[in-house]
Amino acid sequence: MNIKDDYKLVLDFFNWVRLRRDPSLEALCIVVQIAVASKDLRTAHKLVFEFWGKPHLDVGYSFAQFTEMLIYTYKDWGANPFVFDVFFQVLVEVGLLLEAGKLFDKLVNYGVLVSVDSCNLFLARLSDGFDGKKMAIKVFREYPEVGVCWNTMSYNIILHSLCQLGRLKEAHNLLVQMEFRGSFPDVVSYSVIINGYCQVEQIEKVLNLLEELQGKGCKPNQYTYNSIISLLCKTGRVVEAEQVLREMINKRIFPDNVVYTTLINGFGKSGNVSAKYKLFDEMRHKKIVPDFVTYTSMINGLCEAGKVVEAHNLFYEMFRKGLEPDEVTYTALIDGYCKAGEMKDAFSLHNQMVEKGLTPNVVTYTALVDGLCKRGEVDIANELLLEMSEKGLQPNVCTYNALINGLCKVGNIEQAIKLMEEMDLAGFYPDTITYTTLMDAYCKMGEMAKAHELLWVMLGKRLQPTIVTFNVLMNGFCMAGMLEDGKRLIKWMLEKGIMPNATTFNFLLKQYCIRENMSATTEIYKRMYAQGVMPDNNTYNILIKGHCKARNMKEAWFLYKEMVEKGFSLTAASYNALIKGFYKRKKFVEAKKLFEEMRTQGFVAEKEIYDIFVDVNYEEGNWENTLELCDEAIEKCLVKKA
Repeated sequence: MNIKDDYKLVLDFFNWVRLRRDPSLEALCIVVQIAVASKDLRTAHKLVFEFWGKPHLDVGYSFAQFTEMLIYTYKDWGANPFVFDVFFQVLVEVGLLLEAGKLFDKLVNYGVLVSVDSCNLFLARLSDGFDGKKMAIKVFREYPEVGVCWNTMSYNIILHSLCQLGRLKEAHNLLVQMEFRGSFPDVVSYSVIINGYCQVEQIEKVLNLLEELQGKGCKPNQYTYNSIISLLCKTGRVVEAEQVLREMINKRIFPDNVVYTTLINGFGKSGNVSAKYKLFDEMRHKKIVPDFVTYTSMINGLCEAGKVVEAHNLFYEMFRKGLEPDEVTYTALIDGYCKAGEMKDAFSLHNQMVEKGLTPNVVTYTALVDGLCKRGEVDIANELLLEMSEKGLQPNVCTYNALINGLCKVGNIEQAIKLMEEMDLAGFYPDTITYTTLMDAYCKMGEMAKAHELLWVMLGKRLQPTIVTFNVLMNGFCMAGMLEDGKRLIKWMLEKGIMPNATTFNFLLKQYCIRENMSATTEIYKRMYAQGVMPDNNTYNILIKGHCKARNMKEAWFLYKEMVEKGFSLTAASYNALIKGFYKRKKFVEAKKLFEEMRTQGFVAEKEIYDIFVDVNYEEGNWENTLELCDEAIEKCLVKKA
């Protein structure tokens, strides 16, 4: 028995014996007891772990034998209760959670409690699975009855489990109770609940908790900020999300590529490509390495904005950085090429994708079908659909919608209606886009009754019309000269809770301008503002051309100044209308100013306007300007037309 006081000798002898034969279970337990008593917990843990890591171990038998032997050798060879902690930890680490629970119960009967740190490990491992989370919550509630005093880490594990189970209210209540139970919530505790509320988009509760966290002298961590930025991006508040990023950086909490990618995605959804690029460049400047998710988001955003060349460059930059694009990345760029009408490049990329061993999915094929249909190549699109089916890919609603759109574009609306019926029979129920596409085709053919009939069919199927649906109908009414019906449509939209946008009003404004009924346009313009609809670039250009045609140059000039203040710009047609209008009213200074501005903007003036200013400069004796304008007029108005 005296040998136990010389731990080094014990260990050396044990290792010597192990080289010759497997030690008995009793010998192993004795050495583990002595190791723990000598505070060599690493060796004790290693020895127990090696035993339980053996392949083909009879768990039930071995557990009973090992437990009994550890208890049997406890008093004479160590008497340090932490030996049971080591055993408990190993059982948890090797995934024997049921046995760990049995050991805990057995030790309680002997008056021995496992440490709270070991219990936390048990809670954490239980929380890895869905059913385990429920068991972890049960353990958390029951163990204090036998004397376990949970700490902040314990609470954090359970808070996380409750949130993942969707029991957010319960988790928040537990956070409130922590202090009363003797554990103080830390930044992790708050961050877990904040993230939970972020997942369900309860921004007010998030902000209240953030304020409470900071009021207790805690600083939000990267996890807290990540959750808030993600929520703001998800709810479209990307400008505020970027402000949170700046606050985060100012507090010297440095964002990772996940935060930047979230923001890049957010700005992509809002169509702000310049902000995406700025963040992407900032990432690289800060040596934060973009991953393939970041690149895919950038490529997708650029393609949606029509910047396919920039998307192409980023795509091949991925290869140079050692990143392999996946199906999603390839599909994003293929879709970009298709939207730009670059079908040769789209199919070339599709072939490259296949050569790389990647399988085009239904989204890839739908992008190609849509691209072909927009070019009127419906027959080739149908062949592609057949190829898709042969590969076991089922077309979806988007695929059918692309084909229906293609058929409508080539004027084959009967076939489009037939395809919609086939789609319905196949179980791919037509959606709002399907009906809106067909309505648009009928409207362009002037068949408003059929378009109206489709609207009622759509409503009968409980499909909610979108602003696009109403704008299609508004365009149809206006093209057919049914302006009063257009006004009634706006009233009906408001009753349905759908707010008209600038495009809705622009269709009406354009038709009234054509009829030179400018008093009606003024009334509509006022109504827009009253309903909170802000005029866009088209609104101003339509009204300016209308007022110029009606010789209301004062009103046209007022609208011009207002639109410039709001950051909008004139089209070439609007410049031409204003210049001619001012010239006819002998407002030469204004006409000349606009002509010079138009040239600076790179627009081409009408030949009539060049003639005016060539004559003016000739009469004023400005030979140099006269010759310059003659050359410009010949190049831009005559040569280009030829």
